[in-house]
Amino acid sequence: MGASVLASNSIGESVKARFRDMFGAEARLFRAPGRVNLIGEHTDYNGGFVMPAAIQYYTWVAAAKRKDPTLEVYSDHFCERISLPLDSLAGPPRKHWSDFVRGVAATLQDAGYPLCGANLFIHGEVPLGAGLSSSASLEVATAMALSSFGGNAPRGLELVKLCQRAEHEYVGTRCGIMDQFAATFAIARHALMLDCRTLEYQQLPFPNDLSLVVCNSMAKHELASGEYNRRRADCESAVRILQSSLPRVGALRDVTVTDLEKFGQMLPALIRRRCRHVVTENQRVTEAATALRSGDANQLGQLMYSSHASLRDDYEVSCKELDLLVELASSISGVYGARMTGGGFGGCTVNLLRADCVDAFRDKIKDAYQQATGIQPEIYVCKPAQGAEAEVSSGGFPT
Repeated sequence: MGASVLASNSIGESVKARFRDMFGAEARLFRAPGRVNLIGEHTDYNGGFVMPAAIQYYTWVAAAKRKDPTLEVYSDHFCERISLPLDSLAGPPRKHWSDFVRGVAATLQDAGYPLCGANLFIHGEVPLGAGLSSSASLEVATAMALSSFGGNAPRGLELVKLCQRAEHEYVGTRCGIMDQFAATFAIARHALMLDCRTLEYQQLPFPNDLSLVVCNSMAKHELASGEYNRRRADCESAVRILQSSLPRVGALRDVTVTDLEKFGQMLPALIRRRCRHVVTENQRVTEAATALRSGDANQLGQLMYSSHASLRDDYEVSCKELDLLVELASSISGVYGARMTGGGFGGCTVNLLRADCVDAFRDKIKDAYQQATGIQPEIYVCKPAQGAEAEVSSGGFPT
């Protein structure tokens, strides 16, 4: 049995023991992973392509029935216990961590899945606020736990869409579908290429001699949400303008590099740059898939660097801390590529490197970044992990 499986089993047993201590009963375990996006940024809401991979940082939910129609929920991250009566789940976002649980429960009920009272113990490993999708991880694990008692549970794409709806309506975040999709459909040792329009996807084997290392800049810039909305508006403006000459265009996903070269002068300069990022980023994702299939780490790495340059210069969603992390990574032996990942204006970079260079990379990037900024970054060493799972009857997880 591998070390990662042993560690996972140990975490699971610890979560169940803590549930037992708190609620005086035995529980069943459910877990869903966070994710990192290898390439394909700001393409999802343009109907384009993304390439996430689940990571071996999970949200664990231990669950057992209770007799009254109430969800009694404890989060060990927030050290808080809250009661959610099943007959009063409706309502707008309350700006509280329990909105995720409340929203999933309410959405399941609205979709016709009967719920019963339950005790839940939530243990989160996915770093909060790092752009690694702790929210989708919690939603998917919670949905699996709550629906397990009714004998009829949503699966696959239905589960994904219900969790996305819960975040839209009860948390107030109009997220795309990538995060919940990756948490549900990922398989170990593979990246996932997703078409955000058709929801068709491919599993792409990830070489064993490579590692993904996520570097958290610890920077969060307040303009992120407003600028995100502006980028979406710029993309919609580009579509409206281009439709006069390209009536087939319903989203920037439909615009090719050739189209942009021919008709790009119709667009104001700023919108043209935004459009250029999305169009070329979609092309980079398809080329990255080809590189992964052929095991060409050098090509994949170069596409990651190009993606970052486009996000920095054309889409203008990077920041000096992310640019510094990418620059530092590019000078370290064994690194094939690096880029910002997530919405931008802070957060993380994702780095592709040889597995045998991870320790040296971690030491060098920490020292150099802290020396330059005075900030100690957080480093997460990742391998593409398995998607959401329920504990099997014999204990432990299937993988």
